[in-house]
Amino acid sequence: MSAERNTLVRRAAVHAALAEPARLAIVDRLLLADASPTELQSSLAMPSNLIAHHLKVLEDAELLRRVKSEADRRRTYLRLNHDALEAMVPAAERTARRVVFVCTQNSARSQMAAAIWNRRSAVPATSAGTCPADAIHPGALAAAQRHHVPIEPSTPRHLADVLSDGDLLIAVCDNAHEALPPDPDRIHWSVADPARSATADAFDTAFGELAERVQQLSPSLQPA
Repeated sequence: MSAERNTLVRRAAVHAALAEPARLAIVDRLLLADASPTELQSSLAMPSNLIAHHLKVLEDAELLRRVKSEADRRRTYLRLNHDALEAMVPAAERTARRVVFVCTQNSARSQMAAAIWNRRSAVPATSAGTCPADAIHPGALAAAQRHHVPIEPSTPRHLADVLSDGDLLIAVCDNAHEALPPDPDRIHWSVADPARSATADAFDTAFGELAERVQQLSPSLQPA
């Protein structure tokens, strides 16, 4: 079995072990403090046979381990395996020389995304379009200013003039994503075009969604 397959099986076992309210309650109780089975039984008002069953399931999934009390060696404490919980979320780490955000006109979403990214990551970012406009949309400039992430004025550029080896391409536009050749390495964020209504709310919504996506991805992307 491959290492990737082993990891998937491991994560599935953890999810299965937690797919029961009583076991989630036990894990919640152990998140901040160790406890003996008797203490858990008392705090969760659970029969001893039932708590023993749930503890065995959690131990089989390697979510818990037992340590003996230094005071009374007959007593054991349950300790949560935090690494097992962290493994539930895949650490999709990647490397890139640069991030290139692309939308159709390179006038709003891609420009805002690059500005947000450059405030939060050591990996540099730029932007481009599949059919560049003549200028950046004033709504994008205003939204960036409202959120204190100003965009440096620049003329929208075509993707072919920007993209190079080692770049990570992130499409922030359905039209651009679907117009480009299929690429399993490309990332796609389906962000609605604020220029359709051109209202301040639409640009603020797009800006907020891009900021959230950048916040999620940037910690896992390392410089090539």
